[in-house]
Amino acid sequence: MKNQHTELFHRNKQNPILTAENWSYPINSVFNAGATLLHDGTTLLLCRVEDRRGLSHFCAARSANGIDSWQIDQQPTLLPDPDNYPEELWGIEDPRITFVPELKKYVIVYTAYTRDGPGVALALTEDFRNFERYGIILSPEDKDAALLPYRINGNWAMVHRPVSAARAHMWISYSPDLINWGKHVLMMNARKGAWWDANKIGLSPPPIETPFGWLVIYHGVRQSCAGCIYRLGLALFDLEKPEILIKRGDEWIFAPEESYEQRGDVGNVVFPCGYTIDNDGDSINIYYGAADTSIALATSSIKEMLRWLELHNV
Repeated sequence: MKNQHTELFHRNKQNPILTAENWSYPINSVFNAGATLLHDGTTLLLCRVEDRRGLSHFCAARSANGIDSWQIDQQPTLLPDPDNYPEELWGIEDPRITFVPELKKYVIVYTAYTRDGPGVALALTEDFRNFERYGIILSPEDKDAALLPYRINGNWAMVHRPVSAARAHMWISYSPDLINWGKHVLMMNARKGAWWDANKIGLSPPPIETPFGWLVIYHGVRQSCAGCIYRLGLALFDLEKPEILIKRGDEWIFAPEESYEQRGDVGNVVFPCGYTIDNDGDSINIYYGAADTSIALATSSIKEMLRWLELHNV
């Protein structure tokens, strides 16, 4: 019998909703998908697809209901381009998608795997068929990045996760043009000791705008003699000064419990990079990588997550 705790995320009964078997060309695995609702209401997942060399690219999958009957691009949607962008030598990974009304475009922030480790790269698109690459915008080692949908005090804002020695924290940086980034500010520390989110944390999907602040689903990595466990937690940041932490939950809210989350290429991992929000403005569909092998879906409520933070704030 499982321990009794608040169940904020509810797994879809059809999980995993996308696996390598759904692809028309040979791949090893599919996971860590960015997500967005297109203007016609179609759910689009920009999936991280790992080929049989171990290198990743992106492939789009579209669904009318966001659950099944996926229409998957017959060829890779966005491939690494090391000839023109040498920082993509070893693949592109973990896209986060933000629709930016000012630009009337989707901004994709993703990880470019360079010779020196992961760095943050950016691309723009209107249709997920044609892309304008900006290349590396934050140098290695840095990842887990997403753009906020509008400027803050005249500048774009991006959450990301640089690595400092053995620890990794969440930072926010600002830019006038999406290319040159500065005013780097620490947002939230990884905790120390035996906490579930000690030593290494990072943004999962893009922050969720609410009347009370930016609601952030983040991952924490517990390191033990048996390996790592990736779990999810919640935090809330100020709307106008998103580097200011308002609330942070004490417990994790979602952890690998099902077989498809515990066993795979990298076991014991739940890792969302994207979500969609229903017309009620509250119901949220969270798309997450399971064990770096498949894509699964969980649903939740923004109001319930905020209520949970009220009760579990530390």
